[in-house]
Amino acid sequence: MNKEYKSRVADRILSRKLAGKGAVLIEGPKWCGKTTTARQQSKSMLDLGDGDVLRQSRQMMEVSPKTLLQGETPRLIDEWQTIPLLWDATRTEVDHRGTFSQFILTGSSVLPQADETTHSGTGRFARLKMRPMSLFESGESTGSVSLRDLFDGKTLEPQANGIDLQTMAYLTCRGGWPQATFLEGELALDQALDYVDAITELDIRRVDGVRRSPERARLLMRSYARNISQQVSYGTIKADMLSNDSKSLDEDTIADYIMALKRLFVVEDLPAWNPNIRSKSAIRTGDTRHFVDPSIGTASLGLGPNDLVNDLNSFGLFFEDLAVRDLRVFAEALDGRLFHYRDSSGLECDTVLHRRNGNYALIEVKLGGEKLIEEGVETLNTLSATIDNSKMPNPSFKMVLTAIGRYAYQRQDGIFVVPIGCMRD
Repeated sequence: MNKEYKSRVADRILSRKLAGKGAVLIEGPKWCGKTTTARQQSKSMLDLGDGDVLRQSRQMMEVSPKTLLQGETPRLIDEWQTIPLLWDATRTEVDHRGTFSQFILTGSSVLPQADETTHSGTGRFARLKMRPMSLFESGESTGSVSLRDLFDGKTLEPQANGIDLQTMAYLTCRGGWPQATFLEGELALDQALDYVDAITELDIRRVDGVRRSPERARLLMRSYARNISQQVSYGTIKADMLSNDSKSLDEDTIADYIMALKRLFVVEDLPAWNPNIRSKSAIRTGDTRHFVDPSIGTASLGLGPNDLVNDLNSFGLFFEDLAVRDLRVFAEALDGRLFHYRDSSGLECDTVLHRRNGNYALIEVKLGGEKLIEEGVETLNTLSATIDNSKMPNPSFKMVLTAIGRYAYQRQDGIFVVPIGCMRD
């Protein structure tokens, strides 16, 4: 075990998935800790992120593919997508061995064409998506409030929170990059800047071999950041880019760049929730725009902690991006997915955590303060009253998730008010 390794929510998920499948595929953005997490449970490794190893492995793939898969199990194959044919080779070997816990594959990009592999891996592979660290994993959250406990109906005694507004602004700009959590100050903030540089200068072109413009990639990421946590169309993003000195572009070009960023796990929009409701309002199906980590947006715009504190409206949107990151990490452990809700009447809820068993929670995200909390409570109660309880259950709980606040507590009306500095899965 790495003495500096910080435990991840994914550790437990990986262990469970390995126990029931021959191989596990871990996907997620670069630098989020996939390889380090996989190493905690692997017994041998093929490191295709090493140029020399990659060149030799490509040659060996033509001569004896099985040789690359030999080693103590679970065997980690890092950056497997650099040799796409390894997928089928691994699947075949899993079939041949007929046992569990054989391989862990990690990848920081999605193959642009699924037919580069001839088999989906169904029945042999389990999938696990990793993201940058939640505040609980990086050590800033106390973890005194468990989402699992709230779903189980357990009571919540008031819990203290120690994160103030300035600290939350710093954590938003620093992000959940594992390396950054071992650094302080400007050195920690530099990690997100370096990440954006790597994505726009190199990875946006390497992901599928298409020559894309670094300048246009930066312009797009800045536009995405200006529209973070909002339901905006590609047309809106196009107009924003054109107003910021882009020469000429169309929506197809924007869609191409965004798809490349999705393949790199940089962009991860939040899909719409479609419940059974009593009202005749049409449910809006547009996605909410999100990065996989809030620091990508702040770095794209060149914003630091003081900039957020001095612009609380923007801070609120970037904090929502952070909250979505953490809730998605926790949803993985709870066998759930995260959504947002919006309808034609203007009613919207920032996040809905919906579990596979049908249980769900309504969660509004606010910076904090009594006025914003009351606004969140009103939204939660209005949406809850709109849901058709003859066709689906009541929410397991309703919560206002805040950036700051001295305590996590349950109001007399049953709604939880929880600073994110107390949250865990």
